[in-house]
Amino acid sequence: MVASSSSWSQALVQISPYTFSAIGIAISIGVSVLGAAWGIYITGSSLIGAAIKAPRITSKNLISVIFCEAVAIYGVIVAIILQTKLESVPSSKIYDPESLRAGYAIFASGIIVGFANLVCGLCVGIIGSSCALSDAQNSSLFVKILVIEIFGSALGLFGVIVGIIMSAQATWPNN
Repeated sequence: MVASSSSWSQALVQISPYTFSAIGIAISIGVSVLGAAWGIYITGSSLIGAAIKAPRITSKNLISVIFCEAVAIYGVIVAIILQTKLESVPSSKIYDPESLRAGYAIFASGIIVGFANLVCGLCVGIIGSSCALSDAQNSSLFVKILVIEIFGSALGLFGVIVGIIMSAQATWPNN
């Protein structure tokens, strides 16, 4: 069977690297905010429910909501870093291999950061939920579960680090 010129590989090469870059930046911030919102939803609903039985846990367990919000901030920071990687390229060089590589690097970086932060937001939200429920039952468990929540929050930082390393590959051709 002969390969046709309308294959997926041909389509990917014909899409502008700036389009890939823009999609990567949008995924970085959008999916990170989705992860933060989902984590806040999970933590907040358990926190409010458990605070009915033990009102003392409300202020202490807000740290879980703050950890979830940090996930969105990670996405914003990486989106700003990725935005600064964009450079103007003459139209004659827009489909050069160097331009395509830069577009793909920014796209991959945005996907990595976005989905790492989505998982991190879910992780921190679930741990924060269990922290609130456990703290309502036994206040000595708060610090122990908070340590686990800090390790869960590190997942987002790992995604940011990998995203920054990936975006270092984004070099556009000289004018």
